[in-house]
Amino acid sequence: MLYFDFNATTPVIPAARQAWLDATDQFAGNPSSQHRVGTRTDHALNEARDFLADYLGCTADSLVWTSGATESNNTVLHHAHATLPDDAEVWISAIEHPCVMQSTRRFFPQSHRLIPVSPSGVVDLDWLSHELADRRPGLVAVMAANNETGILQPWQEILVMCQQYEVPFLCDAVQWIGKLPPAGLGQCDYLSGCAHKFGGPKGIGFLKVPSGRPVKPLLVGGPQEEGRRAGTENVAGVLSMIAALRHRAELIDRGEHESRLQMRRRFEEGLLSRLPESRLTGGDVPRLWNTVSAIMPQTDCRVRWVVKLDKLGYAVSTGSACSSGKEEPSHVLSALGLLPGEAGRVLRFSSGWETTEEQWNELLEGLLKARTLMEG
Repeated sequence: MLYFDFNATTPVIPAARQAWLDATDQFAGNPSSQHRVGTRTDHALNEARDFLADYLGCTADSLVWTSGATESNNTVLHHAHATLPDDAEVWISAIEHPCVMQSTRRFFPQSHRLIPVSPSGVVDLDWLSHELADRRPGLVAVMAANNETGILQPWQEILVMCQQYEVPFLCDAVQWIGKLPPAGLGQCDYLSGCAHKFGGPKGIGFLKVPSGRPVKPLLVGGPQEEGRRAGTENVAGVLSMIAALRHRAELIDRGEHESRLQMRRRFEEGLLSRLPESRLTGGDVPRLWNTVSAIMPQTDCRVRWVVKLDKLGYAVSTGSACSSGKEEPSHVLSALGLLPGEAGRVLRFSSGWETTEEQWNELLEGLLKARTLMEG
């Protein structure tokens, strides 16, 4: 099976697996315990926190370990609900991940606004600039890179705008971290990330919060993480995540993401040439080097591309793993202005660092074969 669904989750890489095994042997204590076993475990946890802080460009005391980005993002919206004035609004982009979208609707059902995006899938900076000049929300949330389309968002410019108007900014950087350089991410007021998108284990992530400020915890029942997130820390998960991030950081430092970008571009050229009825989503704007979102040619609507490709030995996606399986069109594709019939033909191909040019070529051949089978 050729795997092209890395935006949903990634296999655990050897370095992360070994770090997890080593941690379970070496750091069996509870980091909150006062004995030497606990102290050694707490020291390892703090070293991991120091590395992540240095990588992101923030202070170590601003980082909170969580179970993943879904918890991290929910924590920020919960905190905003608990601390903002009753009349405060939250503004989020129309293409946010479901965990941001749904938690916003939960905590601010009548007082949130969707920041529009262009037909190319990029947040409308002119709209945001104009609205911020007129009114101040309690929080702005815009992701760094979209999980369904791979389209890069202007989070750096949005951060500057929010700082100018003193509006807290949440950036979901799940798809960015471990794929692109992290410069500037640590300046965001709130930043979320998780390990299983870049080769670490599932069930571990982090939240960056403003340093020195209290956070209304989503989970209560213990003093861990400076009272910001109750529960014994997942030490093995943290150390495994950091091992994966170190490995990916080395690749990024060597500029190897640029060669992967060329692989993606050559695949897209082949796709548009050999399946000319297909077209790219966000094809005219910068996107993640690993992600292709394509509107596939019209076929019998009773035959799903994903199912046919799966039978042929290719794992691809219709979009977000948190959204797929629904009957209604993806909210991301709807925000881009795609009609339901078009959105229903969108496939997402997302590669990993270990994906080769030959595998991209095999995927293209698989698409051609799937098309022939569906037409037959």
